[in-house]
Amino acid sequence: MSPISTTLQHVLGWSGGENAAIRLLESIDTCGSINRAAKEVGLSYKAAWEKVETLNNLSVQPLVLRQVGGSGGGGTVLTDEGRELLQKVTVLRREFSAFVSFFGERPEEALNTLKMLRRFEMKVSARNVWAGTVSKIDKGAVNSVVTVALKGGDTVVSVITDSSVIRLGLQPGSDVLAMVKATSVMLGRDIKPENLSARNILFGKVARIVPGVVNDEVTIDLPGGSTVTSINTSESIRRLDLHAGVDVAAIIKASSVLLAVL
Repeated sequence: MSPISTTLQHVLGWSGGENAAIRLLESIDTCGSINRAAKEVGLSYKAAWEKVETLNNLSVQPLVLRQVGGSGGGGTVLTDEGRELLQKVTVLRREFSAFVSFFGERPEEALNTLKMLRRFEMKVSARNVWAGTVSKIDKGAVNSVVTVALKGGDTVVSVITDSSVIRLGLQPGSDVLAMVKATSVMLGRDIKPENLSARNILFGKVARIVPGVVNDEVTIDLPGGSTVTSINTSESIRRLDLHAGVDVAAIIKASSVLLAVL
């Protein structure tokens, strides 16, 4: 491999080899079932759904969709964007030795695909990770309020120090990752935003609930195509009478939203 290709591998963070997220997408496309795909790639059903939700949040457009009902009883399928991503990855796998040429001819397309792969491979403890674009920065004496536009019109607001804004090089139009721990996401029903101090109130529908011994994990579908995961006590979930399909609000303090750049 040429020195230029080796340097690009190091800079771009991908060697052209296997990627766990891509293997899962390929299996879903082949099987049409996340349950069978999970078994094929060696993941639990829960872990596979968590990875799919993360992939959808990190992609500009959803890569995987749930299909409910029908003669086949429903299933899980890739969107056109998901299949297009696999096609691009196939090209990069097959022709990585000629990537310098590919980069020279279609630099934006190549970099966007590899950038997405780097997001997929990133490991963080926060359950909620969304890709977005800085839409506004309101600077204060010490802290700045950063508004991040997510796909589909959803937004989240983060409060970080002015020095962090400078260190991250943030400005309107910057690509960022917004991260929130699932334990920092409160839930409510029949919420009126004007009655709460929290800056982030994301309205959606309960997609699924994974019960635990003490805490339950609730995943919420947002209108724009992203998901939010919350961990609350089982008693709280029962008290709110939450179940799949119920309208619910995810409530997040702006100070709980962390920002990162690649």
